[in-house]
Amino acid sequence: MKRLLTSSCNLLAKCTAMTATAAMSLGLFWGFTASRASAQEIPFSRQGFHAQVDKAQLSVCAADGTKDDKFTPYPDNPELNKLATKAITKQVDKVQKSIEKSDLDNNSKIRFLRGLYELLYAYKNAFLSKDISGAQLANTVKGYEDAMALEIKHEDISPILKANKAEVAALLAVNFSFKDNPGKPKFQYILLDKEIASHPDKALYILSRNSDFPATDSVVSVVAKRDADAVYNYAASYTDLGEAIRKSQDPLVNLISRIASARNQSGQFIGRQLMPFLDEISAGNLDIESIEAKMDDPVAYFKLLVQTEIHYAARVMKKDTPMAMQQIQDKIHQVGVDYFINKINGLHEKPNQERYACLKPLSALDLYYLTITSEDIIYTSSYVNGKDYGVYNLLWQKAGKGFSSDSLLMKVYFDKYKKWIKMAANYNTLDDFLGRMQPKNAQQLMLAFVRGLDKGVGKDSLEDAVDVAGSYASIDDPKISELVLHEVQSQLQQARASGNTKKFNIYDILNTLFLSMNPKNNIDLSASLGIGPVYFMPIQYLKDSSGRIIIQQFTYGDEDGRANYGNFMNAVSGAGWKSTSNQYWSTVSSTSGTPITIYTNKPLDELQALDDKAQQELNSYLEENDIHPTMVLHRGHSYYLESTIDQLVPSARVVLLGSCGSFQSLSKVLNKSPEAQIISSKQTGVGNLNLTLIMGMLNTLKKGEDLNWVKMWGNFSKQLSGDNRFIDYVPPYENLGAVFYMAYRKLQDKEQEKQDSIEADKAGITMNGQ
Repeated sequence: MKRLLTSSCNLLAKCTAMTATAAMSLGLFWGFTASRASAQEIPFSRQGFHAQVDKAQLSVCAADGTKDDKFTPYPDNPELNKLATKAITKQVDKVQKSIEKSDLDNNSKIRFLRGLYELLYAYKNAFLSKDISGAQLANTVKGYEDAMALEIKHEDISPILKANKAEVAALLAVNFSFKDNPGKPKFQYILLDKEIASHPDKALYILSRNSDFPATDSVVSVVAKRDADAVYNYAASYTDLGEAIRKSQDPLVNLISRIASARNQSGQFIGRQLMPFLDEISAGNLDIESIEAKMDDPVAYFKLLVQTEIHYAARVMKKDTPMAMQQIQDKIHQVGVDYFINKINGLHEKPNQERYACLKPLSALDLYYLTITSEDIIYTSSYVNGKDYGVYNLLWQKAGKGFSSDSLLMKVYFDKYKKWIKMAANYNTLDDFLGRMQPKNAQQLMLAFVRGLDKGVGKDSLEDAVDVAGSYASIDDPKISELVLHEVQSQLQQARASGNTKKFNIYDILNTLFLSMNPKNNIDLSASLGIGPVYFMPIQYLKDSSGRIIIQQFTYGDEDGRANYGNFMNAVSGAGWKSTSNQYWSTVSSTSGTPITIYTNKPLDELQALDDKAQQELNSYLEENDIHPTMVLHRGHSYYLESTIDQLVPSARVVLLGSCGSFQSLSKVLNKSPEAQIISSKQTGVGNLNLTLIMGMLNTLKKGEDLNWVKMWGNFSKQLSGDNRFIDYVPPYENLGAVFYMAYRKLQDKEQEKQDSIEADKAGITMNGQ
């Protein structure tokens, strides 16, 4: 790294145009240590390649969000940051020096320099994609150095690949410097073993890049039992792996292949509609023809899905695990939303009889599944509407008199009952639901609701814990609240006694959250949980290194999107603001107070996907110029929300989700932006309400003030008191589920840092070295 470097973008062009003496005088080569070879000793033919390494070093340093000569990927771990910085500076410089000091010919030195800067760029991309940790940079550079030593002797570098983690081995195996290594034919198999062991969910992707792997059939057979949908995806593709899968003699793989190629009489593929029933088809309980007969009838097909899911739930209760469980739940969600929820959401201004007419053919159990699988999109008024309407009320009408709440749960074998309870709490129907069973049974249910939160596995392993956290603030009955808190504390004691770390962490966070709800306990959540502020957002957290706040607004090219964009631009057209525009986006900047820049893509024609094009162009501009938004505004309908979330950046600290039902997408946001405070709506997102919130935040920030959510929300409530839709907007401090998720992720990061330290030590880079 070069301390005196002022512009990485033009470094290569500058260096190649300079003489060696001039380059040295500017400090462009090896500025960190005087013991290195001087620029004058480097032939002109290699100076540009060294400059490329320097540029790559700068690029890695900027990957932590700050343009400087340090790489600090850990927010509060100075030792690991020191190690990462040493790896990208001194260790990389050491490799450069060793290349120059070697007896290699000019072309070989150029090859290793090129391999080095390609390695650093590859590492940076993997780091930004969260595929490799910050501390593993040390192993990556050390691995390159060790592999280079073997390559120089024309020896196989396979031992280096085997000695490193899969993430590091993958970067080395594809590096330019080792493209002709004698061990190259074995690299793919080494990586395959490592990657499958570390990331079994990527096994087929790895196989797809290695079609000649001798154990393909056996790997596919194993994956089919665990992830049938992955096998389906490749079976439906025209790839070498797809061909191998279609030729498989394994009965299950063969069945998946037949489903993937299944068509109806019109020639349309119907495999996706069949896959949820894979387990039943495989067992002979259902045949493809009987399923196909119901596909054209959404009601009949939905009912078949529900019946099958209930059968699967009964098996799960007996510790059995049916195949394609996720696929059937996803399909229930898709069909339920497409044919029922979207209809009743869209008819929210119509008479109730018309609005809910599509639900008439559905049973009470159908409505139960319609509810728990549409959490992320169902409106409040679709869930409960007065005393007689809404999915919740219609469920009990369908069930008939004498049908109790515990009867309902027993009929579905308690499938996703924690999700049901959470939604009942959030929509203020929990008291009614618990009142439909005996008090003793209600208490037992709530105890069960709180227990076993550490049993989850896979990507949704925290779902139940987040649901419990998100429900507590909505429990109105003090006795139930006390019961839940007492059980959390009991589970915490059990975890402490048994030494169960995961269980302890979950219940310790919940205990702290629930106790904080009582002001008398005087609990500072930020200090207690080791997370950022909850009740306010410090303005300093939103500023970049120059003191400017960067905001990105996503707009979409439908009629409402164009109106929202126009209203926003009008709102910032007065004193204190200036704007510029190009083909794809507008830039709005403050001219007084705190420096603020807002980038908003233009709502171009959605039918031609031009709004998507505009967003991608803006994203590319921000990335290329190392501009990192700390506030993100989603201005679009709920069906656009997934697109915005996919484009969220890790630097986002405040996220406004201005669409209907966005409250249910908190965990998705936190997966992308783990430090974000989120404003969302449980029901209808309204353009003018969103604009009021946005301008309120902007005016507060312009004055140099923190975003004090409690104070601001009080002002918003008064200002918007005439619009009852604002009641369903949720401020960041009421998102206990999001706070739980953030706190648990913080603990996971600490555990990962411990593992990173162990891995980094293996690189042989000590804190007191060089």
